[in-house]
Amino acid sequence: MGKKQKNKAKSNPISKGLIMTVAVIALAVAGGAYYIWNSSIPVNVDHPVFATATNIYILAIHNAQGYSYDEQSTKTGKKAFSGTNFDPAIHIPEGTLVALHVINEDKDTGSAQDLNIDAFNVHTRHLKYFEAQTINFVADKVGSFKYYSKIHPEMNGTITVDP
Repeated sequence: MGKKQKNKAKSNPISKGLIMTVAVIALAVAGGAYYIWNSSIPVNVDHPVFATATNIYILAIHNAQGYSYDEQSTKTGKKAFSGTNFDPAIHIPEGTLVALHVINEDKDTGSAQDLNIDAFNVHTRHLKYFEAQTINFVADKVGSFKYYSKIHPEMNGTITVDP
């Protein structure tokens, strides 16, 4: 008569801890990919745009002449004066992906600032002193378009999209 063998539980080479770790990593990768995919969608189109953006920095300021915008860019940005307020005119080619960085630098009054370009669905939130917001949009319409502040109506400028 043979010896009875004890039923030994076979050890599974894949443990529950390993499965959970792989699941958490996969979920984190999927969440990161979803975030990157959605953050590459400009505000005025419904699909991602993978291109190098033209960075335009618009500073909301207050000086002796009143509230105004000042502009700087990584490409071409021409400035023009309009009355007592600075009226930055921005020129960009059609089809350009624009990263618009709006920064409230109004330390004199501490007022909230905003910026709106209706033609491209660009609308910042109300920015407190030294707050910034970046909005990406595609310059997909040719022409001259006003940008303005709802908080301070005297603040405005022009963005011109060239063919």
